Amino acid sequence: MDTRQLKTLLAIHSHGTFAQAADVVGLTPSAVSQQVHALEEELHVTIFDRSTRPPRVTPGGIQVIEMARDILRREEDTKASLRGDQIAGTLMLGSVRSSALNLLPRALVQMRQRYPDLKPSLRISLSTTLISDVSAGRLDAAIVAEHLGFPSALRWSPFLREPLWLIAPPGTESRDPIKLLNTRPYIRFRSSVPLANLIDTELSRLGVVTNDVAEIDTIGSIVTGVRQGLGISVVPHVALQEPEDLNITRLPFGNPQVNRQIGIVERTEAPRAEIIALLHSVLADLCGDYGVVRPTRS
Repeated sequence: MDTRQLKTLLAIHSHGTFAQAADVVGLTPSAVSQQVHALEEELHVTIFDRSTRPPRVTPGGIQVIEMARDILRREEDTKASLRGDQIAGTLMLGSVRSSALNLLPRALVQMRQRYPDLKPSLRISLSTTLISDVSAGRLDAAIVAEHLGFPSALRWSPFLREPLWLIAPPGTESRDPIKLLNTRPYIRFRSSVPLANLIDTELSRLGVVTNDVAEIDTIGSIVTGVRQGLGISVVPHVALQEPEDLNITRLPFGNPQVNRQIGIVERTEAPRAEIIALLHSVLADLCGDYGVVRPTRS
């Protein structure tokens, strides 16, 4: 097994057919087929089911592809380290589908501009899956909300601590949050993420009975609904960054006002600790007044 075979394997997986992969790696389709066959013989596994067109990856093949990605990433990182390039290689990063996700592309663009040899690879998933992947080493780090029960081998560092706002359509005259929550149509954030639970818990603690007019699973769509007069709702500060949001009525949610935190989870002995620390700094800067400076590691 060599890295040329692994690169060919990933090309097939990315482009769908042996012929298209052959164009990418600069080989003939026959040579690509020979490389895959040799790899299957060595590993004693069938990587592709060739009875279908195009060939379908088998369950064993999926494991081999994951192994190939890991080996090639480690090879790239090792070469960068030997060259003395500390901020280089591939950064395997995960993120929840959060309203703070709009910060991440901006942060990655800044990282790429500063460190052109760094290649971020982003995966979007649920927080439980991301935490598991970081723990297992499949990801270098992940962006997740404050979470109960992080494994002891992981460290979570917040870069954002922001308030939650009760938002109402432009022109709303009442400035009494409890009255609004009890009387106005309410758009509920219905999702399995911690933010939804945080909002519902505070609504229960306040003793309000909302008049739900809609259940929506994305914060951006909720803001749009409020802007267009559908009802009121509760959203984090980072969701109100567009110019058209300036006219939306916003009042502190909770007594005292509730805050939520988002941060980076990584292994305590993270091999890419320096890069992750730099990413944390960039994200905190982008969060402005609500950015959280990472404590200096002793």
